[in-house]
Amino acid sequence: MTEGTTEKRPAGVPETATQAGEIRDRWDWVEPGVWTERMLTALEKGVKGGKWFSLIDKVYALGNLRAGFAKVKTNRGAAGVDHQTIEMFEARLEENLEKLSRALREGSYRPQAIRRQWIPKPGSKEKRPLGIPTVRDRVVQAALLNVLEPIFERDFAEQSYGFRPDRGCKDALRRVEELLKRGNTWVVDADLKSYFDTIPHESLVKRVEEKVSDGAVIALLRGYLKQEVMDAMTQWTPEGGTPQGAIVSPLLSNIYLDPLDHEMARRGIEMVRYADDFVILCRSQAEAEEALELVRQWTVEAGLQLHPVKTRIVDATQKGGFDFLGYHFERNMKWPRKKSLKKFKDTIRAKTKRTQGNSLQTIIEDVNKSIRGWYGYFQHSHKTTFAPLDKWIRMRLRSLLRKRHGRKGRGRGRDHQRWTNAFFSEQGLFSLVTAHVSACQSCYR
Repeated sequence: MTEGTTEKRPAGVPETATQAGEIRDRWDWVEPGVWTERMLTALEKGVKGGKWFSLIDKVYALGNLRAGFAKVKTNRGAAGVDHQTIEMFEARLEENLEKLSRALREGSYRPQAIRRQWIPKPGSKEKRPLGIPTVRDRVVQAALLNVLEPIFERDFAEQSYGFRPDRGCKDALRRVEELLKRGNTWVVDADLKSYFDTIPHESLVKRVEEKVSDGAVIALLRGYLKQEVMDAMTQWTPEGGTPQGAIVSPLLSNIYLDPLDHEMARRGIEMVRYADDFVILCRSQAEAEEALELVRQWTVEAGLQLHPVKTRIVDATQKGGFDFLGYHFERNMKWPRKKSLKKFKDTIRAKTKRTQGNSLQTIIEDVNKSIRGWYGYFQHSHKTTFAPLDKWIRMRLRSLLRKRHGRKGRGRGRDHQRWTNAFFSEQGLFSLVTAHVSACQSCYR
């Protein structure tokens, strides 16, 4: 799934028959070994009764399982509770895939427990739970996703951007900025409390069953929802939610929130959603309050909960603003939110420790990778963002060089003459200011 690409969703496709090549162009992201041209035509026209039958054979097809493994290998990831790595699975790939195919065909396949790992939340002392399925289960989930995703993607609402083909964060951010410029500056900054851990299982399954009527596929989904979780020395079965880290979780999360997307669109309310993170952009405070009440009612009925503290209404034209997808929006400007800046600085700090033993050239090459990646996402920030960061990065490098010359403390004073800005430029240090100026000049050519 790419960021910032042109949308190619086949929404509103004509009901008349189209040439096969045109269908393939509209659905160029689907797994071709699963979705034949005949199936894609049926997908566009709509199947009888709106439900798909006999899908499990598509899941356990060896070609689809191979494609599933290819995705798992690309995404890398750690071993699960069985300690089997991707490399170990690949060493006996065909044998492992044939075993999975046979077990799925015979109905004897059972997902193994998920290994829970706690990872830091950027800019917070809290930690986020990450579920790590076994490699074999990730392969099956990837194959299942290849089958199910097009069925639901066909009718997903326009204002949903998270974990969808040919859509991403940058598309969502562009839409937010477009709406703000139109005058939709009263913003409902919403936060669903522990969304991935609280989705009601039965309600979620019912929403899948609205379009899928294959008992084996539904049983497979239920098996994933009820996978046991191993956390340190404890093992338990979740009563709700879909584990973060599972390949099918993003699709399931979008399926569950899709009715909210369509309800807001039906009412003409401008909402921009990325997974469980969404904002509603309104033209007045009264409209924002009405929209928030609608969301509050919907979430209660859906068995979800809005975060009582993080959910709020703000006037984006005033000081304070709101955060969305790493950016802070305020008074017709945007810049990286505090947590995004902290995460970036923590990364640079780790690469520029004064005890770092590598050569300056090696350190700068490593630092540049992080700077370029960060700039690629935050390059549209207000121009005042970049100079202080450039200065801070050079300070980190001067402090490192100062240490190597037997001096204590941060780089300061004569260190600026000893190791000038031009010196670091000659060493190849990426400059955020230079990159931003160059990008701005390109826009006006």
